Amino acid sequence: MGRHMKNVVVVSFGFMLLFTATGSLLYLQSSLNADEGMGLASNSVTFSSIILSSMFITPTAIRYLGCKWTIFAGMACNVVYTVGNFYPSWATLMPSSVIVGLGESPLWAATSTYLTISGGLHAVQENKKSQDVINQYFGILYLLYQSSAVWGNLLSSLVFGQDPITVNSTGDDLLFCGMDSCGAPDVSSGNSTTRPNDRLVYTLLGCYVGVGVLAMLLVAVFLDNIDKKITPEAKSQQTETFCSTLLATFRQLRDKRQVLLIPVTSYIGLELGFLSADYTKDYVTCALGIHLVGYVMICFGVTGSLFSYVFGRLSQYSGRATLFILAAVTQLSCILVLLLWKPHPDQLPIFFVIGGLWGMADAVWQTQTNALYGVLFHSQKEAAFANYRLWESVGYVIAFVCSSFLCVDVKLYMLLAVLLLSVSLCCIVEYEESKNPTPGIEDAKSVVPEEKNNVLEILETPCDCSFSPCQHT
Repeated sequence: MGRHMKNVVVVSFGFMLLFTATGSLLYLQSSLNADEGMGLASNSVTFSSIILSSMFITPTAIRYLGCKWTIFAGMACNVVYTVGNFYPSWATLMPSSVIVGLGESPLWAATSTYLTISGGLHAVQENKKSQDVINQYFGILYLLYQSSAVWGNLLSSLVFGQDPITVNSTGDDLLFCGMDSCGAPDVSSGNSTTRPNDRLVYTLLGCYVGVGVLAMLLVAVFLDNIDKKITPEAKSQQTETFCSTLLATFRQLRDKRQVLLIPVTSYIGLELGFLSADYTKDYVTCALGIHLVGYVMICFGVTGSLFSYVFGRLSQYSGRATLFILAAVTQLSCILVLLLWKPHPDQLPIFFVIGGLWGMADAVWQTQTNALYGVLFHSQKEAAFANYRLWESVGYVIAFVCSSFLCVDVKLYMLLAVLLLSVSLCCIVEYEESKNPTPGIEDAKSVVPEEKNNVLEILETPCDCSFSPCQHT
């Protein structure tokens, strides 16, 4: 295994372990901590913090710490969040939600930047197109990252399955399930939203803390610090450059392509927020019980994981626009079903089919949008991926806030409108890119052999995003 592929595998396994814990907790918040809406409030605070982090912290953190140690620090914030769930209250859950939110944007932006740098270096060494290598790298990342939904939810289902509480939903209870739910968690089925006993909750959270710490150790020991020049260079910069770096996220919005990608980036947060806040609570938990949420989300994780890898490889033949359209048609079908379907315990397969199809579509949004950012903005990686996390978090916040007071059918119509806008603008960006391709890192493969080492050294040094668009010279 080559050096760059080894690093991709290390960071991908780290994400799989980390989000086995954090991802599952996000999906469970609306059901596990339903009292006074504390779970949804926690998720809202988390993604509001991500917005602030994306605007003010991410580019600076990556510049001063480097990608590797930014990833490590972000993982530590996730472990703190898991610990905060041991004794959930407004005093413990809200601060830990702020901490994980502040660390989340740097974590993801540093990882995306790291993969983009590695993909560019690998492309030069192997005389390949950088966008194809970057697509494959993000496919591997999301293959393992999406599989965390399988392991985390399997663990939660096995643990909570030991709870002796059974669910006996009556016809009156089911009236409040599905699209007829209007943000009233207390009127759902009798026992379905009952919190499992503390012993089981502590067992699950203990396992989650363990895998989170293991992810941190994996990255700290085995991930190469390929951008190690960042830290000493950053410390020598003047205050003006620091301020310039701090504002890099905002300057990125001067790029028309970045503005056109805001809807699809926000849609990713909207669709995942709906899945974790509304589908799990108003469809699965309401009709089946909290102990089956994990099993339904496993189906989401399996298809998301497998199709992330498949689409990462397939995109070089089909093109990203084709995959975006496929995802839009798939999720459009799911939304229409959710608008027409009345969930009932006797229709168990439908819960899993919707989760699986949603995971397949999400695999496209996650892998191809990240890869598109890497291709379009490879000279402004840190700021671009900070914008990605910023607008995705805006979508999450909207989803969680709306979950508290809007009926499910209104949220589905809103989701449908943003979906249609997103795929339209994505196709416009792809069309413009096909007509006027962004100069890629792969252009370096035309360099004569004796100059290639100089090219690799340049590529390993992250660009200085000053006030004007930065370029490698």
